[in-house]
Amino acid sequence: MGLTDSVTGRSMDLKQLTSFIAVAEEGQLSRAAVRLCLSQPPLSRHIHALESELGVRLFDRTATGMSLTQAGAALLDDARSIEGLFRQAREKVRKSGLGQTGQMSVGLYGSSIYGAVPRVLRQFRISHPDVELNLHYAQTPEQVKALRRNQVLIVFERMLPTESDIEVLRVCGERLYVAMNEEHPLARSEWIDIGELRHETFIPGTEVTAASQLVEICRKAGFIPRMTPPSNSVVTATLLAGVGVGVSLVPESMTNVQLPGVIYRPLNVDEAYSMDLHCFYLKNNESPLLASILEIVRGFIEPSRAA
Repeated sequence: MGLTDSVTGRSMDLKQLTSFIAVAEEGQLSRAAVRLCLSQPPLSRHIHALESELGVRLFDRTATGMSLTQAGAALLDDARSIEGLFRQAREKVRKSGLGQTGQMSVGLYGSSIYGAVPRVLRQFRISHPDVELNLHYAQTPEQVKALRRNQVLIVFERMLPTESDIEVLRVCGERLYVAMNEEHPLARSEWIDIGELRHETFIPGTEVTAASQLVEICRKAGFIPRMTPPSNSVVTATLLAGVGVGVSLVPESMTNVQLPGVIYRPLNVDEAYSMDLHCFYLKNNESPLLASILEIVRGFIEPSRAA
């Protein structure tokens, strides 16, 4: 690496500056050579070349060693700064290439922010403290657009995109709970059987698969559920349940959210029924940051579903 003088056209090699600093600090060629793991002849050539390019003498040679001239003393602080900046840049590039630094924007929506996602992001933050983390809150269609515009690197959602250029990874499944008004007759129950809800009005979120799962669970219990039009999120559905519009099946992570008038009770149903959380990202994205967070995500995947 060389630093070119725009007037003379000469260049200072970084090796020359490093050699200069070592000799200036050690005061002797022999000690500087040991420090740099060089023999004295090439070290001496670096110093002579630098002096020739600058057109000044940087050292006075004495019987006891080498001392800085006035010109050499003027160069030393700048040389140290240049070397320091180069080392910082090299380390920054190295960390960036390993996914250890940079900026990462994560997309999320709805109840995904109350369960596994904060734990994933916390783990990522601990292991990658130099990465600036940004959050982008929007529904799936907007998140897909943001992915393609490189506004976000990865998205955590319950709805699944179907675009062919997007890779989807299941993170976890959560037990189903019933969200209801705290004065509901079933609010005192420890568990709720789906059959006990046959006369209720269900408030679905936006996820189509969750609504389909609700219908399947109810049909197995011998009834067709009465449902309101879909709300714009699981959170909104929970709020509506809290004001007495009906009941809503929500993931366990929603129980971390205490809303006025809302109470949660676990649904007594086969564990095969759950509300899944997924992450998705652009296929063939070779970003080291993406690889880093996916490594953490895979640590949260349930072993039985990891394959």
